[in-house]
Amino acid sequence: MSNDLYAAIDCGTNSTRLLISDGTTAFERLMRITRLGAGVDRTGRLDEAAMARTFEVLREYRAVMDSHEVKGVRIAATSAARDAVNRDEFFSMSAEILGAEPELLSGKDEADLSFRGATADLPLIDGLTLVFDIGGGSTEFAVGYDSVIESASVAVGCVRMTEKFIAHDPPRPEELSNALSVVSQYVDDVVREAPLTQAAVRYVGLAGTVSTVAAVEIGLPEYDRDRIHHFVLTRDAVEDVFRTLATEAIEDRIHNPGLERARADVIVGGCCALAAVVRYFGIEELIVSESDILDGLILSQLD
Repeated sequence: MSNDLYAAIDCGTNSTRLLISDGTTAFERLMRITRLGAGVDRTGRLDEAAMARTFEVLREYRAVMDSHEVKGVRIAATSAARDAVNRDEFFSMSAEILGAEPELLSGKDEADLSFRGATADLPLIDGLTLVFDIGGGSTEFAVGYDSVIESASVAVGCVRMTEKFIAHDPPRPEELSNALSVVSQYVDDVVREAPLTQAAVRYVGLAGTVSTVAAVEIGLPEYDRDRIHHFVLTRDAVEDVFRTLATEAIEDRIHNPGLERARADVIVGGCCALAAVVRYFGIEELIVSESDILDGLILSQLD
């Protein structure tokens, strides 16, 4: 591996994240919830306030990158930008702030990078691994051995599911059942497009929803990457955390150790996606990975 440092930025629907790494060691790993995709599913546009929040974080990240004198950077824009007719406005200002052009990733690009990042520090096994990344606006599925064989992306995420299906606090049972049903229909599409997903013997879950469910299950008083990374989340634990969070009003929900206040309003939507995926594939154990698309973006710069 190189001694040079590289940066990766993920401008997601719910959060904006930065990784600075040499390919083996992370020197910075930052996450800010900016909710860039707020309202995009309804309006087809990136909200001005959401863009302003994200630009503020990108200015912070530019200063961090400058302090590390990074050799290169890849900036990924994903589901929210894919869906927004005014993404060029966002890209233009982002490039001005960061000194590099953001890339609009396709769902396939996103799936491939997530798989590469998540499996880089996992041992090879004699069987297929399914990696799924539940984001704010989309969920990517990628299946393979040491590289992706098949992948698919669907319009399911914690922000999107919350905005479309959850109108009450706490959510009503019919809102939860509708969300679960719709996710299952989307996973039907995944299986048609990527049938090998049904042949996987190892499952790896990524992103904020999965990490938060693990943190709540552990009862972490504050974020601890070492405790969450490669934690094995059982099906029973997923169902238990889902049941707990979905039956509480938000003012009670925020008191669960492991749940960030800024994520409390969309975590139930995310749990609907996670529970539906676990049920659909009959997953009994799930490896939680804190290495993800950011790590894939770093490794791609070392090729």
